[in-house]
Amino acid sequence: MQIGNRPCRIYGEAHAKYLLLQMTGEHEQQSMESEITAIAQSAHHFLFAAVPVSNWNDALSPWEAPAVWGTQGFGGNAMDTLRFLTEQVVPTLKQQFHLPEDVKIILGGYSLAGLFALWASTQTDLFYGVAAASPSVWFPGWMEFEQQHPIQAQHVYLSLGDKEERTKNAVMAAVGDNIRALHSRLTARGADCTLEWNSGGHFKDADLRTARAFRWVMEESR
Repeated sequence: MQIGNRPCRIYGEAHAKYLLLQMTGEHEQQSMESEITAIAQSAHHFLFAAVPVSNWNDALSPWEAPAVWGTQGFGGNAMDTLRFLTEQVVPTLKQQFHLPEDVKIILGGYSLAGLFALWASTQTDLFYGVAAASPSVWFPGWMEFEQQHPIQAQHVYLSLGDKEERTKNAVMAAVGDNIRALHSRLTARGADCTLEWNSGGHFKDADLRTARAFRWVMEESR
């Protein structure tokens, strides 16, 4: 389904109680079906939209940052991406699929898309929940920013692979301490937040880890 200038992949059903949104890169096209199948094991009615981004590092980063691995830095265009979601994607899906006015919107994603979901929730109260699987909470300046601009969603799922913090990359090695601190911070504020540890590194079972994140947030609302 074309929304704006982007071909979005839509799964699920109309009149759904939950609208699940995930920013996706080309590398995730192959595993989308298995992720949806895993989400569908929940008993809830949902509509899922996979919204593609052309430049992962630029579109999902909240501000500019130098390259952490390789040569490609981060362009800091997350605000444009969020605006596209709130001004085009959500209104279009609500109208086309006859979603209830009080539909619960859950924004999720893996890696940098997980960080984007967390950051987006500091900018708006539109999101009922955030499903952040292995989010890039090592991103320079993120922890300080969130302290000043708290996440507004009341239901937040965090996860990390138990080998992810064991890296020689000094910036990314902070991911473990940062995600523990973020979980403690959100819990102390009274948010409904969980931190799940998965076995393995960053590139293992991304589809199933993300599905588990979305499912947890839907289950929390019973």
